[in-house]
Amino acid sequence: MNKLTVALFFAAALAVGQVAAADHAGHGKSGAAAPSAAPVDREKKWKESLAKPSLAVGATFDENGRLWLAAIRGQHIYVSYSDDRGVTRSVPVKVNAEPEYFLGDGENRPKIIVRKGVIYVSYTQGLAKPMSGDIRFSRSTDGGKSFSAPITVNDNREIISHRFDSMAVNDKGHVYIAWLDKRDQSAADKKGEKYTGSAIYYAMSDDGGASFRRNVKIADHVCECCRTASALDADGYPVVVWRHVYDTNIRDHALVKLDGKMTPVRLSHENWNVAGCPHHGPSLSIAADSIYHATWFNNAPERHGLFYAHSTDQGKTFSAPLNFGNPEAQPAHPYVLSLGSRVYLVWKEFDGENTAILGMNSSDGGKSWSAPGKLASTSDVSDWPLLISANNQVYLSWNTKNEGYRLIEMGEENK
Repeated sequence: MNKLTVALFFAAALAVGQVAAADHAGHGKSGAAAPSAAPVDREKKWKESLAKPSLAVGATFDENGRLWLAAIRGQHIYVSYSDDRGVTRSVPVKVNAEPEYFLGDGENRPKIIVRKGVIYVSYTQGLAKPMSGDIRFSRSTDGGKSFSAPITVNDNREIISHRFDSMAVNDKGHVYIAWLDKRDQSAADKKGEKYTGSAIYYAMSDDGGASFRRNVKIADHVCECCRTASALDADGYPVVVWRHVYDTNIRDHALVKLDGKMTPVRLSHENWNVAGCPHHGPSLSIAADSIYHATWFNNAPERHGLFYAHSTDQGKTFSAPLNFGNPEAQPAHPYVLSLGSRVYLVWKEFDGENTAILGMNSSDGGKSWSAPGKLASTSDVSDWPLLISANNQVYLSWNTKNEGYRLIEMGEENK
């Protein structure tokens, strides 16, 4: 395939309402939200969202190439494994013995990491009030035969929003979980003060997930409904990226390394001024070379669509962003994975009838890229794309209503 050495610039912007409506109804199935004069019953809508089946699947490989999956079925999360790339699977094991509601859309998929035989799972539990949740964690130390009783990671126990978790586990068994948290907005409301967005917090476990230290705030004024992303640097410290609120309502992205030395830095500079959350979080990947690869969505008037950039100085500066995707096909929810000089991007597009996953690859660390190619498609609702790797091979993990779960090898045509 031909290499793209310049960015692909968009001809038209996407409306925030179109993106949110399309993704919450299956990306493109419903189009833009129709205006309505009737007031929204938030309590009813919230209960309906909690009861809605989830297509979001967490996936990872362990060091031996075994595929592990975490999926929501009813009021339980189940973990299973496969030794033949998902063709057959083990009997699913229940993570939470007691029933719970889950926030399991694409921004809130259950997370699963397997290291040295220990299986770590984090997820967001839905609570009674609209837009409220808790961050939950469980682990298995017996190879997935059983799981510990889930614990709540956020030490603020108000029935408010603690949501959109991301998790990282290093070789020492230190577990880091970051999430968006409304406790500071709640405190401001009680004082009659204004507080924009959420804060972002994290908690760390140095005993393999048996317990967590106190919650630590990373930053104030974070876009409240966009997923966080975490990736381990080569030194074992996680790097967290999120959509931040700058100035009045500029919703660009920020990044920080949780080593106690770095303060948050601004990642994107499209200057999207929007008084609302686009439900569209970033993605981050770091390989052994410590080069940061990030991808995100923005919808500013002059610079809009999907973007990719990399940093060779551990996040202090980033390359000029590459603007990619077909602007006529609602490009959305990009995901990046780096294997050193080989870097992969996938994202969703919608042609009016079908949703497709597109992908492209760089063999020189993100400097130039292959032409985009279609990896898979579906005509109904679907999860958002996820990339995982084993034995130096990259796979697209994707779950759809019609076709079910698919693990698709990124072959030579995608390299």
